[in-house]
Amino acid sequence: MSTEPIRFDTKIAVLLREDLETWQRLNVTAFLVSGLAAQAPDVLGEPYEDADGVSYLPMFRQPVLVFEGTKETLTAAHTRVLSRSLPRALFTSDLFATGNDRDNRAAVRAAATADLDLVGLSVYGPRNAVDKVLKGARMHP
Repeated sequence: MSTEPIRFDTKIAVLLREDLETWQRLNVTAFLVSGLAAQAPDVLGEPYEDADGVSYLPMFRQPVLVFEGTKETLTAAHTRVLSRSLPRALFTSDLFATGNDRDNRAAVRAAATADLDLVGLSVYGPRNAVDKVLKGARMHP
């Protein structure tokens, strides 16, 4: 087995609005990365198994980097991710008031793209393209 560091030419990133409460940050991150796994199954690694042979679900094959930024940073990143047609998921403030996927989708559908009150965005793609989408964001503390 090689001990060389593994380098990825792709990046998985989540951008959160900086004014979210801790529970909201965790909730939004979980929802956003689930969307990427569904849209880009190549981001998943192999299933896990412990020494006793108990199986576990596969997880992402690479790190998920979490960033934060202002509402304006999120809006700019959303514009850039759309222009690059990268796999993405979004979370709007309206989704905190819903309790299921049907209502979540209806809440997003009710707002024009320019009017979405974004609190989170996830993106997957070539490292350089993702870096350009996230311009102005900073690593989450």
